[in-house]
Amino acid sequence: LVGFADPLRAGIPEAVAECRRAGVRVLMITGDHPETARAIARQAGLEGDGVLAGTGIAGLDPAALAARLAHVSVCARVLPSQKLDIVRALQRSGHVVAMTGDGVNDAPALRAADVGVAMGARGTDVAREAADLTLLDDRFASLVLALRAGRRIYDNMRKAMDYVTAIHVPIAVLALLPPVLDWPILLFPMHIVFMELLINPACALAFENEPEEPELMRRPPRPRDEPLLGIRAIVAGLLQGSWAAALLAAGYGWALAFLPEDQARATAFCALILCNLGLLLVGRRRGGVAGAMRVPNPVFLALAAGALVVLAVTLAVPAVATMMRFTLPPAAWLGTSVLTAALMVAGLQVARRKR
Repeated sequence: LVGFADPLRAGIPEAVAECRRAGVRVLMITGDHPETARAIARQAGLEGDGVLAGTGIAGLDPAALAARLAHVSVCARVLPSQKLDIVRALQRSGHVVAMTGDGVNDAPALRAADVGVAMGARGTDVAREAADLTLLDDRFASLVLALRAGRRIYDNMRKAMDYVTAIHVPIAVLALLPPVLDWPILLFPMHIVFMELLINPACALAFENEPEEPELMRRPPRPRDEPLLGIRAIVAGLLQGSWAAALLAAGYGWALAFLPEDQARATAFCALILCNLGLLLVGRRRGGVAGAMRVPNPVFLALAAGALVVLAVTLAVPAVATMMRFTLPPAAWLGTSVLTAALMVAGLQVARRKR
């Protein structure tokens, strides 16, 4: 008596469980016998009401098939053409469908799926051509890792967009307000260049290297029509920027009342740089400053340190200070710049908690 076993690959149950926590359904579609499929599904941790066989699929119209698929996780003795029917039925129910396959017969379903995933090691050329992605190691767990990476990238893109929306509000206000109120100009071209040399690396490097949030794979999938930067995110960014702009404008007006023009400009610009770093710190993690302090980001630390060093040079080196139209203000006034940034961060933290 000879028995053949094709055991479940290592890591499959854990990957299926992670998909379930992330709100992603996993369906097994196979041409094997229903009892074989049921045994493998049990080992993989797939749940559902029985097994839907290919003969049963053949007697269902598209609407009935979609309703039946809502309650099963295993389809057995499935014909190649029925894989395409399953993909279309799931899409008709509003699902975003990722389909894996390796054979020539899988190509129509791979092409029809929202994300077709071919096997790179044992897959056919036809399957790889029809698919959107190719798994080089043919491991289902790698697909889950790709899902995790995609969520982290999307998260960080949204954080960067929120930050860009917020930081440009105080820049615009401090550029337009002095001429309106007949104050001395605060932001000259070299100041704008300084700011952009901080803002652009923050978006391209600091947020890109931000580690994933702890609950990343415990959230449900976002709606497919949700924009990267929706109205709520834009309004939140504008409110954050407006809070920073109000503090900075008040601080500049106060400094002008007691200090010479160049010292007042230096004080306000220091506050602007520190508020910029504060917006970065608050925007890094969903938990705000507390979460950001617990999770280090070396790129952010390097960027912040570099900005502070360059700021110190512009204040302390006479030639550079003259070019920037600065005069080193008294230490107490530099302390007001730090206080302005601290008040901005505290206000944003309170608003975050209430929201």
